[in-house]
Amino acid sequence: MMLLSLAISSIILLAIISNVVGAPQGYTSSAQQFISLTRKAQPSRNTSEWAEYAKNLRDVTIVKYSSQLSQKRGTGENLMVNQRIDTNFYGSLAVGTPPYPFAVLLDTGSSDMWVSSSACQSTCAGTGNFDSAKSSTFKNMSKSFSVTYEKGYAAGTVGQDVVQMAGFTISDQTFGVVTTTTANFLQNPVTGIFGLAWQSLAASGAMPFWQALASNGQWNQPLMAFQLTRFLNDSKAGELEPGGSFTMGYTNESLYTGTIDYQDIPNGQASYWLQQITSIIVQGKSISLPSGSASYAAIDTGTTLVAGPAASIAAIYAQIPGSQPGTGSWEGFYSYPCNTAIMVEISFGGPNWSISPGDFAFTSIGPTSDECYGAFYAIPTSGASGTPSWILGDTFLVCSFSANTLLMINAARQKNVYSVFRYDPPSVGFAALSEIALEMNGLAGGIPSATLGANSAMFTLESSAAPPTRTSSAVAIVISAFFATLVSFVQA
Repeated sequence: MMLLSLAISSIILLAIISNVVGAPQGYTSSAQQFISLTRKAQPSRNTSEWAEYAKNLRDVTIVKYSSQLSQKRGTGENLMVNQRIDTNFYGSLAVGTPPYPFAVLLDTGSSDMWVSSSACQSTCAGTGNFDSAKSSTFKNMSKSFSVTYEKGYAAGTVGQDVVQMAGFTISDQTFGVVTTTTANFLQNPVTGIFGLAWQSLAASGAMPFWQALASNGQWNQPLMAFQLTRFLNDSKAGELEPGGSFTMGYTNESLYTGTIDYQDIPNGQASYWLQQITSIIVQGKSISLPSGSASYAAIDTGTTLVAGPAASIAAIYAQIPGSQPGTGSWEGFYSYPCNTAIMVEISFGGPNWSISPGDFAFTSIGPTSDECYGAFYAIPTSGASGTPSWILGDTFLVCSFSANTLLMINAARQKNVYSVFRYDPPSVGFAALSEIALEMNGLAGGIPSATLGANSAMFTLESSAAPPTRTSSAVAIVISAFFATLVSFVQA
C-alpha cells in the first residue's frame, strides 16, 4: 500500500506542476537548474533616515574590504544596519533530513553559508530557524563560527548536513549554525546567507556549495548567472516583490540579448569575483584610472551601491556640473542637481556597460528638493594584495525602474546587465538584458513560493523534472503531501 500511495502522489505532483508551473525558458537538461529570487523592496524614508542609511552603507563597505581585516570575511568590526531599508535579493534552499526549507540572501561578495539556529531567539527573526536535533544527518563540527557582512554580523558554530538547492544536492556541506546576530540583521522570511564567492574567502574554511558542484563537474556549464529586477523609487512597491532569477549550470537565453562578454579574473586570483576596470566614461568624457590591481573591482550582489577610491570618485563627479562632496553622514558621497541625467559607462576590457540615470541617482533629499545624491561613493583604499579598490554592487547589476523622479522617467526601461560567474576559466561575463527581463521591472505579481523552491531541491542531479518558478498554494500543499509520503515510505 505504501508503494501504491507513493506512486499516486508522484503522478499527482508531476501532473499539477506540469499544468500550473512549467519549465523556464532556456532549460535543457537535469544538470542545469533555475531558482526564482525575491527582492525585498525599500520602504519610504525621511531625510535623516536617508543620511543614516548612506553613512551605514559606506561605513560597512569600508569594514567589509578593509586591509585591517583578514582576507577571509568574518573578522573586524561588526556594524548594525537599519534593515528597514534592506535591498537584498534572496532565494530558497533545503537543509537536513528530512529537508527543511530556508530563505537565504545570495551574495557573490562572500563565501560562507549559514542559517539561523532555533537557539537564536530575539535577534534571529527569520521564519522557521534550523533545529539541528530534528535532522538525522546533522554533524556538529565542534568549531566556532563568526563572520561580518555589510549589514551586520553572525556567530555560532560550524555544522555539516545535507544541503539542496535548485535541484542539486551535497550530502556533507559545511555551514554555520548561527546563534547570535546583529539586532534586526535578518527579517522574515530570510534565515541566513548563501555565499557565492570562492573558498579562499570563507571564514569557516569550507568549500562553498556552488564551487563544490562546479569543481566536480555537476553542471552542464561551469557557471551561474543572475538577472535582478529593480523597484527603486516605485511608490507602489510592496515589502516583497519578484526579484528575478538565479541559475546554476546554464544561462537563460531569454533574459539577455547578444553574446556574453567574458573577462578572466586577473591573474586567475580566485577570491572575490574580480574584474579590472579599464575605462569609466561620465557624460561622454573618460576619467583617468590607475593601472593594474589599483583598478580591480569586486562584482558583489551583496552590496547595494558602488564604492571606489576617493580620487576616482572625485573625478567622476568633476564631470557633473553643480556636484558637491557630502558632509557629516554623507561623507564620501556627492550631491548633484536632480534635473541632470547622469550617464556612466564602465568597461573591463570589452564592451562599455551603461549605468542608467535612474540607477545612478541614489536618492533626492525631500519631496521638493532639487538635490540628489549619487550611488557612487568613496572609501579608503589600502593597496593590500587581493583587496579590491572598487566594489560594484546592485546599482551596476540590476536594471532600472522608476515611477516618480523626473530624471528617471526616460531611463525607466534602460538596462544594466545580465551577469554570469564562471568557474573555469575563472571569469565574469556580462550581457545586455532582454525585453523579457526589462518587462519584469516594476511589474506587479505574486511572490515566488519559498517552500516550493526549497522542495524542488529534493530533485537530485539525476532528476529530469525542471524546477518551477512560481505556483499556487494548492501546488505547495500537494508537494508537501508528496514529500511527507516519501519520508514515511523511507522510514518504513
